[in-house]
Amino acid sequence: MLNFTGVIIEESLENKGVLKKVKILSTKVEQVVKEHETPWLSQWTLHTVEISDKEAKVIAEQISKSLDRKHGGSWYADFKNEAHHYIIFHDKIFYIDRKSKEQYAEAKRYGISLGIPARQLI
Repeated sequence: MLNFTGVIIEESLENKGVLKKVKILSTKVEQVVKEHETPWLSQWTLHTVEISDKEAKVIAEQISKSLDRKHGGSWYADFKNEAHHYIIFHDKIFYIDRKSKEQYAEAKRYGISLGIPARQLI
């Protein structure tokens, strides 16, 4: 099976313990600019991660429970392989067939309903 890769923003997590359960491939600290629409942060830490196919569902559930709720549920995380894409919100996970425009549209609508700017969504 194919492993999943994606980016987890450390500051999006209330409980950072999940970062110990994934393989971190690289880390980059980036300044937050006005266009990011996260005025409560001046910088964030982007971890590019790899997650085994066997662990992906459990890790997605842990991320979903760990995402910051203080800012109106405005965070999400995602990781993908060639066939599937996990898009993870607080208490809601989309497991998407990467060929399905309909499934992507549903996840995007959900993110917009939480107040996440459309251009930030996949």
